[in-house]
Amino acid sequence: MNMKITLAVLTPMIATAAFALEPPAVGSAAPGFSLPDAKGQTHSLSQYKGKYVVLEWFNPECPFVKKHYGSGNMQKLQDQYTSKGVVWLTIDSNAPGTEGNITPEQAQKISASWKTHETALLLDPEGKVGRAFGAKNTPNMVIINPDGKIAYEGAIDSKASPNPADIPSSTNYVKAALDESLAGKSVSTPQTKPYGCSVKYKSS
Repeated sequence: MNMKITLAVLTPMIATAAFALEPPAVGSAAPGFSLPDAKGQTHSLSQYKGKYVVLEWFNPECPFVKKHYGSGNMQKLQDQYTSKGVVWLTIDSNAPGTEGNITPEQAQKISASWKTHETALLLDPEGKVGRAFGAKNTPNMVIINPDGKIAYEGAIDSKASPNPADIPSSTNYVKAALDESLAGKSVSTPQTKPYGCSVKYKSS
């Protein structure tokens, strides 16, 4: 009896939580936001209008994130596309006291020691921006086009494993979407299912 009552109570809560984290539709306007970076400088999405913007949800303790940073895969992507004028914003939406939450000082040390090439590492401890984009996992990737609309949302690549050995044989959806977009083509795979560790949001 108790189990049935508990399930009956929890089911709508789970459904609501899942609904609240639905990402905006591909092709729709990206939600506006402003967040501080590791050095305290504020970055607003509106200031990058007219450029391609990549959003990358981040947790330095997540094995799926370490897969792409430990191998140098993420840094290579960041460097390749920021050199072409793409803005790359890495976002940590994990709440204080949870795995992956970092202070500004920790963020600066991670960027230096991991030799990252993002435009900025943004801190979202309240989780407002992560929730607005429906980010469920780390990494969770979003590409915003120069018109401010979402061109891609989902996984970084096609192999949902924490094993770096899988990277060479996987399809990198972010690279493909950026290459197609920069060539003036439509994105052939605009949405995929993200994989990785769950974003540890602050309890509402």
